[in-house]
Amino acid sequence: MTPLRTALASLTAIAVVLLSSGVASAALGVEEPRWIWPGGVASVLREFERPPHPYGPGHRGIDIPVTGGVALAPADGVVAFSGFVVDRSLLTIDHGGGLVSTLEPVDDPPPAGTAVSQGQVLGPVSAGGHVGDDTLHLGARLDGEYIDPLALLGVLERPVLLPCC
Repeated sequence: MTPLRTALASLTAIAVVLLSSGVASAALGVEEPRWIWPGGVASVLREFERPPHPYGPGHRGIDIPVTGGVALAPADGVVAFSGFVVDRSLLTIDHGGGLVSTLEPVDDPPPAGTAVSQGQVLGPVSAGGHVGDDTLHLGARLDGEYIDPLALLGVLERPVLLPCC
C-alpha cells in the first residue's frame, strides 16, 4: 500500500470510530441532547483529570457549586444505583446508550429503578467524600469509560474532522 493510501485508510478508520461514538455529530450538524448543570450553576470548582490508566490517580468528574442546596437530574434516565459508598451517599443514573452519570453526595435520592426527568430534584446535597459544603461531584461514563462531563454540558469544543489532501 502506498503511504497516501495508508494515511487515507487510517483517517477513514478514525472517522468511523468518531462517528459511531457520536463525537463528530456536532461537526455534522446533528444536535445531541445536552445535560443541564445539576447544581444550578454553570461553574467548575475542580476540573476532570483523566487517570493515566483505569486504576491510576485522577479526578473522574467535576466538582460544581450548588444553589438551593439540591441536586438536579442532568438529563432524563433511570436511577441505576442509590445508596452509600464509604462515607457518602451517591446516585447513579443510566441515560441509555451506554451513558451514565454519578452525583455525590446526595441525601435521600430516589431508589434504583426510578425514572427521572432532566431538571428533577434528586435530593439535598449533603456532606461527604472529597467535596466541601454546597458542592456536588458530577461524574460521567460512556460504555464504562470515564469522560469529561463538560462535553455533555456543552462546554467543551468537539473535534472537527478536516478534509484530507
